[in-house]
Order: sequence, then C-alpha cells, then structure tokens
Amino acid sequence: MQVSTLENRDLGQSFFLGLESSCDETAAAIVSTSIGENAQIISSIVFDQTMLHKNFGGIVPEIAARAHAERMDFCVSQALQEAAISLNDIKAIAVTAGPGLIGGVLSGVMCAKGLALGSGKPLIGVNHLAGHALTPRLTDRVKYPYLMLLISGGHCQFLLVRNAISFDRLGGTIDDAPGEAFDKTARLLGLPQPGGPFVEKEGALGNPNRFHFPRPLLDRSGCDLSFSGLKTALLRKRNELVHEQGGLYEKDRADFCASFEAAVCDVLVEKSRRALAKYLKLRPKTPVFCVAGGVAANQRIRTKLEHAANQFGVHFVAPPLPLCTDNAAMIAYAGSELYALGERDDLDLIAKPRWPLDTRKPALLGGGKKGAKA
Repeated sequence: MQVSTLENRDLGQSFFLGLESSCDETAAAIVSTSIGENAQIISSIVFDQTMLHKNFGGIVPEIAARAHAERMDFCVSQALQEAAISLNDIKAIAVTAGPGLIGGVLSGVMCAKGLALGSGKPLIGVNHLAGHALTPRLTDRVKYPYLMLLISGGHCQFLLVRNAISFDRLGGTIDDAPGEAFDKTARLLGLPQPGGPFVEKEGALGNPNRFHFPRPLLDRSGCDLSFSGLKTALLRKRNELVHEQGGLYEKDRADFCASFEAAVCDVLVEKSRRALAKYLKLRPKTPVFCVAGGVAANQRIRTKLEHAANQFGVHFVAPPLPLCTDNAAMIAYAGSELYALGERDDLDLIAKPRWPLDTRKPALLGGGKKGAKA
C-alpha cells in the first residue's frame, strides 16, 4: 500500500472519491491512479461504530443507518481536506451500492448522488464484495486472473477474479460466514464484540486440541463451506462443561477459542487446496492466491493459508490489516477500474441489500423476492 504526499504527486494523476457504508463503518477515501504506476491512497477516513452498538451484543441496523447519515458528509469533507483537493479535482465518485444493511447502503448512495449532481462528476455504483476482491490490485498490483478467498462477517466465497466485472464463484458458505461464527462464539463465551479479535487473542493462550469440533463439509467434494454446525457444537460443549463444573474458568475459555479457531482454519485450508487445484487448471501465467475481508486480519488463518499456497507454488497476498476490514479506499479503487472499463451510473442508481458477484451460479443463500444473498 502506498500513501501519497503532496510532494510526490504528478500532473497525470486521476483522483477517485470512494464512499462506504454497508455495515458499521462510515468511510470516505481518495485514491489516485496514473498510467503505469501503482494506485495510491491519498486519504482514508473511517468512523467506527463499535461503541454505538456495544451494549446490544451486535449491530443494530437502525442505529447504524442513522450514524451513517450523520457522519458521511463529514467523512467526505475530511477526506478531501486531507488530500488537499476539491470535488473539482475528482475524476469520478464511487459508492458502495450493495450488498449490505439497506439503511446504511442507502445513506451512502444518497450522499454520492448529491455530490455527483452538485459537481457534475460521474457516479459509479460498486459492489462491496468487488471492493474487497479487488483490494490486492490496489495494494500489490496483482495481475488477472487470480484466486480470491473473501472471508468476512457476512460473506465467505472462493472467487476466480478475471477482471473488475467478471467473477466466477468456485464455492462459498451455504449458511453462516466465518466472521459471524467468530462473533457468536465470542458472545457464547462472554467476550466483547466484534468477537474476531478477542477470540484470536484468547485462542493464542489456549490448547487447540482440548475440544474436538466438527470440520463441516470436508467429507463432501467441492469448495462449499458451512459454519453453523460448528457454532452449535461449541454451544453444546460449553453447556456440558458449565453443568459439570458450575461455570467456566479462564483456561476453559482460552481452550474453547483455540479449538474453535483450529476447526475454522482446517476447513478454510482444505477448501482452499481444492480451490487452488481448480484455479491452476487454467494455467495462469502468474498464479496468485489472495485473501481479503475482516476475517483475513486473523494472523493464524493468514499463516495457514499462506502455507497452503506455498505447497502449490502459488504466491500469497493478504492486504494490510486496515484494508481487510471495511474501508472506502477499496471502493474508490474499484471505481477507478470500473471507470476505465466505461462503467457509469446515473441518478437512478439504487441501493441493493443483496447483490451476488457471480449471477450465473445458483444462489448459495436466499433466493426469494429480495434475490440471492450470495
């Protein structure tokens, strides 16, 4: 990742404004691109809502939407100020148009529409998942096609990324995402939210072999995953232990976290091996396995996935930690690639709670009136 300064800018740069509000981070960023040069993050502003939802044990959509509406314009103003540019200097405005919590997505889309209308700049709606999937292009200039494992609180998919608008889904979760499983595990064990970092921290102190949890779908072919049964198994084992000894000790909690994390790692690694085998059949000139999304910040998972990639002789890429979680820099960059392909949206752009990247495959989750989740 490169962060530009006023001193190292050139006149050939194009600036893209990105807005992100799909969940509980309100964000705006400026990314610049130049022909033949690495993209640069000029500014990146992120307002985290953790404290707003702390007492509710999870994200409250209504609270999140209100916070986005109150803070988005300030984020944009601060991003422009830190970049020392104005809206007149922007090439285009990119905004997350879905998928996500509809109130938050709508807040971002409406703000972007107002900015586009007032400035006369092009508007580009970006799929939030595409933002994550294209992050390795921003940070490492990864060449197409590459294999992407997108792991977050709401999604888990293996994607063959051919270009900024072409994604082939090789597999994905048929129920819960791993980030959701981490959060629910933390809640079951009395740890704060968001649960991922706390489960990882506790797990580093525990014994990963004390509790044996299932490795769902490893007995089936393909790259699909499942995590709901893993959570249920942990709940049952916790209840058994509480009944036996009248509660949980700190060592119990650490061992639960370590054993849970080990199960998630085993599933992700084995499914990654299968996805890598499929990917390599394409004989890519420069094979690369990338990981992105909030769960990609977990160091144990990163290490295990990198080892799997090395076994296949494939280069492994994981973004810097600030770009694993939701941010607007990835949206601005995705917008720059879409802009180069001639993609534009008008003021009829709508916010989408569901928006699969690969619309050619059958839905993994939900296929009702609102459409497929993934």
